[in-house]
Amino acid sequence: MVNYIIITGGVISGLGKGITTASIGKILQLHGYKVTAMKIDPYMNCDAGTLRPTEHGEVWVTEDGGEIDQDLGHYERFLDINIPKYHNITTGQVYGKVIEKERKGKYLGKTVQPIPHVTDEIKNRIRRPSSENSWDFVMVEIGGTVGDYENVLFLEAVRQMKLEGDRVLYLHVTYVPVLDTLGEAKTKPTQHSVKLLREIGIQPDFIITRSEEPLDNVRREKIAMFCNVHEEDVISDSNIDNVYAVTLLFENQDLCAKILKKLNIRKSHNGLENWEKFIKKIRTLKNPVKIGIVGKYFDIGTSQLSDSYISVIEAVKHASWNNNLKPDIRWIDSKIFEKNPKKLSALDKLDGIIVPGGFGLSGIQGKIDTIRYCREHGIPYLGLCLGMQLAVVEYAQNVCCIEKSHSREVDKKIPHPVIDFIPDQVKIVQESRYGATMRLGAYPAILKKGSIVHKLYNENKVYERHRHRYEVNPEYVEKLEKSGLIFSGRSPDGILMEFMELPNHPYFVGTQAHPEFKSRPLKPAPLFDGLIKAAKKKKR
Repeated sequence: MVNYIIITGGVISGLGKGITTASIGKILQLHGYKVTAMKIDPYMNCDAGTLRPTEHGEVWVTEDGGEIDQDLGHYERFLDINIPKYHNITTGQVYGKVIEKERKGKYLGKTVQPIPHVTDEIKNRIRRPSSENSWDFVMVEIGGTVGDYENVLFLEAVRQMKLEGDRVLYLHVTYVPVLDTLGEAKTKPTQHSVKLLREIGIQPDFIITRSEEPLDNVRREKIAMFCNVHEEDVISDSNIDNVYAVTLLFENQDLCAKILKKLNIRKSHNGLENWEKFIKKIRTLKNPVKIGIVGKYFDIGTSQLSDSYISVIEAVKHASWNNNLKPDIRWIDSKIFEKNPKKLSALDKLDGIIVPGGFGLSGIQGKIDTIRYCREHGIPYLGLCLGMQLAVVEYAQNVCCIEKSHSREVDKKIPHPVIDFIPDQVKIVQESRYGATMRLGAYPAILKKGSIVHKLYNENKVYERHRHRYEVNPEYVEKLEKSGLIFSGRSPDGILMEFMELPNHPYFVGTQAHPEFKSRPLKPAPLFDGLIKAAKKKKR
């Protein structure tokens, strides 16, 4: 029988519930259980596809074409499974479905209300994974914090699930702050957060405390007393050097054994040995590899939001660790090079460069200048989606000498659009249908034998995930290839250019896809692994 573990948050947002969810799931998986995960986002959007990266972070793309919350990326990386798009539930989806049913008369004339009709729809969606697969555990993370208006119905739904006989455990993640003026950890915010949760009708089985330092016994006892849990069920989740080590942090507090005990499940085998070796290895790495990420979604107010490129960051880490190197990631705002081209020489100090995906005109010329510098100075380069498109633009302008060539996205009236709309996207954009209409999800590509990418993948046919409306214009492919550019991967019909590379360069590779979405801690994405290997050679 499936077991549901509901993860809620309190006090403040951004506590790392996604990492907590993924880490607990990983412990259970390593003990021999089949685990999957879901994320509930209480916003009214139907998905994350139209949200600004600087507001919500990266848009994660699933194998089946979902544009969803980045926490699903954490789940996939930790659990090493592909999670379908229906594992992300939003208020917009739920309300949309309830209204659709009402219009079709599915409620047989009843007055449609938040309770029970909206909560019933939520429960149906939470239970769907277990009806389609034989999971032992379904992790369900509810976004936001207890007390937010928008997640009340989701909390009511998971309360009802336990009442209706589902096997449910509740874990509440809270923040225990230390005020500089006092130097003492304060538990009162946690107490009030749990009080709010209990008023809704949910008594947490475990309280997981986020803090800078490990929780001491005095604070643990106080939280247990005022939040109605046993002391051993207050789990400390203090800051740690690597997110993948949170799994071991929980295991050292016997969280897995405690979960199984509460559910009356016999503990299975302990399979943490390889994971422990992995964590030990990455903690001992000393030799750095400096990788620059040239992007635009960094600044939000006075802060920098690395979440906009979280999967690229993790893919760099995975590949670096695989090559026994310590990743040293540098953020580079491409607009700096537009203001002062002389600063491009700073790229010489880096071991490799990545230009990731993105949209819009800001910083485009700075990225093109970066790409040209990498091409001309032998700096290992990896272009992802937009990063490949701009590599083609740079080559067309400066090697093929095609005057007034660019991407249609940048200039709608450009005489030579070497990057243009995918044909079926023209009408979609004209009709302003932007939600979930790009080329989304996993698509196949046939790789050219003997090419760099073919050697890296060691496969003739590969599947990578996509999210784009523009592609290399087929009308310019022949001219580009005659000038030395190689399109080393194409769609099965040969129309879409999926991979490109330069043969006489240490590493100059681009892909229309987003291979970062399939990178795993113990299985790095091939193109990132290739970049790091080339960067390692440059260091010598």
